[in-house]
Amino acid sequence: MNEKLKEKIRESLSSVLPITMIVLVLSMTLVPMEISTLVLFLTGAVLLIVGMGFFQLGAEIAMTPLGQGVGGRLVKCSNIWLMAFICFLMGAIITISEPDLQVLANQVAAIPNMVLILTVAAGVGVFTVVALLRILFKVSLSLLLIGLYIFMFILSVFTPPEFVAVAFDAGGVTTGPMTVPFIMALGIGLSAARSDKDGSNDSFGLIALCSVGPILMVLLLGIFYHPSEAVYTAVEVPRLVTTHDVVREFLSSAPDYGVEVLRSILPVIGVFIIFEIFTRSYRRRQVTRMIVGFVYTVIGLIMFLTGVNVGFAPVGSLLGGGLAGSIFKWFLIPIGIMIGYYIVKAEPAVRVLNEQVEEITGGMVSYKMMNTSMSIGVACAVALSMTRVLTGINIYWIIIPGYMLALILSRLVPSVFVGIAFDSGGVASGPMTSTFLLPLAMGACTAVGGNVVTDAFGIVALVALAPLIAIQVMGLVYAHKTKTISQPMQMLLEDTVVDFEEE
Repeated sequence: MNEKLKEKIRESLSSVLPITMIVLVLSMTLVPMEISTLVLFLTGAVLLIVGMGFFQLGAEIAMTPLGQGVGGRLVKCSNIWLMAFICFLMGAIITISEPDLQVLANQVAAIPNMVLILTVAAGVGVFTVVALLRILFKVSLSLLLIGLYIFMFILSVFTPPEFVAVAFDAGGVTTGPMTVPFIMALGIGLSAARSDKDGSNDSFGLIALCSVGPILMVLLLGIFYHPSEAVYTAVEVPRLVTTHDVVREFLSSAPDYGVEVLRSILPVIGVFIIFEIFTRSYRRRQVTRMIVGFVYTVIGLIMFLTGVNVGFAPVGSLLGGGLAGSIFKWFLIPIGIMIGYYIVKAEPAVRVLNEQVEEITGGMVSYKMMNTSMSIGVACAVALSMTRVLTGINIYWIIIPGYMLALILSRLVPSVFVGIAFDSGGVASGPMTSTFLLPLAMGACTAVGGNVVTDAFGIVALVALAPLIAIQVMGLVYAHKTKTISQPMQMLLEDTVVDFEEE
């Protein structure tokens, strides 16, 4: 267990370190910072790294078995209404505990935190049910996504523009380290109800559909929350004199985040207790292991949220404002490209994805090719986001062509790549996007006098869009190379899809 925790902390370190180095270089060159501010940032970075390590390990050993257990029991249930209710409840409860969503909610001034969190949770719950029905009734994922995205863009026409970017960001943050292990495990259990050869392939797509739900729900919510009531208040970095003041700043905030974390995680623990009492699905040793997982999750979440909200995000906002308010404001674009390129390289889930695609394609789409494609895609997405911040370009000019291209590709590539690509939309938009890139964009937008809600928000959505295109382009390359898939390759596809799901 200790070795596994060290491994998770190392993975988190590799994700945070590039950003930390970039901030240190900028603080010594273009945006000078007070020593106390730098110490605040570095302390927040340490808490974030260790917290993410604890959290990821806790989610892995607690949420994945819970998802598999619930999914396995659901397929034995003959009452489809009961299955739908349980799927809705589980999808909503798990989403409430998602740390990326809580970070986003803290930064959206237009909507009260709990209102946004519950709205997004309801969206995930509803579309977990949609995913269940798709698997049971063998509905084409590609056609379903095309229909949903068309409806989504029609609905956005009637939504105040100040809420469109926030809605698309909400879809990106829900597929985080808490939600993904559970939903993927649930998909494995649900797909077991299908005995045909496409059953395992159809377990892909749950995350894609669960990303659509929050977007639709926040678009609807935007109709009832008037933009004139939304006032964005810039984050202020506290002025500290000594290192003792820095420690006190973190310690004074930790209890508040502790209460917030317990409030969000207790429903999940309650589901686990009730499920185990009625089903007795787990051995005593596994129950003990899952309890330890929940403890790790709570500890990690408290450290993560404290580090992000007290030290990491405020300095990101300060850095963005400092750059955008100087003659070097256009440096935001190359800096964004560097951050985007290294963030996606460091994401552990991206590494797993790249390895599995290489295995699925028998090496025709290599790990290196996938890694480079994903890195370039996310770097371009961040560059476009920073361009929007500086120029005020409407997000529709980017998001609509992007999704149109992704949906067109979905009709041209092998179906397994469609599921992987749309499920991976949230893989690239990991914790660093909502905790650093978004505050950076918000600080820069404030400095140039832009509209934060329309110009800064949307960065998570664009980062989440990149894998949809990148992976399907790789699928197109694969299809071109193979023309017709041989029977042995088809068997390899089916076997490795199962391996990917288990990861």
